[in-house]
Amino acid sequence: MIIVHHLTRSRSHRILWLLEELEIPYTIKTYQRHPKAQTAPPELFKVHPLGKSPVITDGDHTIAESGAIIEYLIDRYGKGRLRPDVGSDQYLKYQYFMHYTEGSLMPPLVLSLIFNMIPKQPMPFFIKPVMKEISRNIHKLYINPQIHLNLKFLESELEKNKWFAGSEFSAADIQISFAILGALTNLKDNKAYPKLQNFLKTIQNRPAYKKAIEKGGPVDFE
Repeated sequence: MIIVHHLTRSRSHRILWLLEELEIPYTIKTYQRHPKAQTAPPELFKVHPLGKSPVITDGDHTIAESGAIIEYLIDRYGKGRLRPDVGSDQYLKYQYFMHYTEGSLMPPLVLSLIFNMIPKQPMPFFIKPVMKEISRNIHKLYINPQIHLNLKFLESELEKNKWFAGSEFSAADIQISFAILGALTNLKDNKAYPKLQNFLKTIQNRPAYKKAIEKGGPVDFE
């Protein structure tokens, strides 16, 4: 039986969603973040040394990293589903977006999260305005332009095809969904991306997506 080690407010929702799409039996073991530090509990470090989520265990196998888990599940249980034919042009795009998500799209989003947190940390009152201004400037000069650069690229991709690997829904769409949702949720000026907004509405209406939300809880970026 596959066990999904599910840390609240993490990227493991994608794995639950994929398992629901593939109709693979699984169980969820939920871990709560530290209420102040928002870090993983010691129990999760016993599953994997980095204490990150998602992590799955499948018999004697322990697999971490979203992309690696998705590829493992597709290869082992997919039976040709949710992946274009190997060697096709669609498969090249599929591979690209599987790796692009964490390699290019997520880094500026993580930076945004970090610099949003800095002014909220305990500090002398006279330092706080300085840290807020530093955070604001870094967002303005680097983080937000990088996020918009990526979103414009993704918007243009959906002008060519309904899904990121072509005309058919694939695991690449599952992989990239978390980052797109995070980017659009935290941007005030996100109306310039109607294709991406429609992409989110479409996936959120999929029965498997809804089942993943019911079992694992909402995807929260607050």
